[in-house]
Amino acid sequence: MRFLGSTSEAGACPTLYETDRGTIVVQGLQVTDAEALADLRDVLDGETAVEVPRELITEIARRVLPDGPATAFPTSGETPSATA
Repeated sequence: MRFLGSTSEAGACPTLYETDRGTIVVQGLQVTDAEALADLRDVLDGETAVEVPRELITEIARRVLPDGPATAFPTSGETPSATA
């Protein structure tokens, strides 16, 4: 994996990594709040939810996505689009 970035000090999470399979690995604190977990959809065995600050995702998107974060990570009520 290739380190993409973090908003933490001393290697603590949250951190994002890129794999050689074209995927992103998220290291972060596991979401444990029962209400928040109840909002998740279609969680498969072996999956969990981690929390990542929007600023980290936006910063990484700025560096890795050709068109920047504007179309990939909408900030208010927009639906993300893989083709926008």
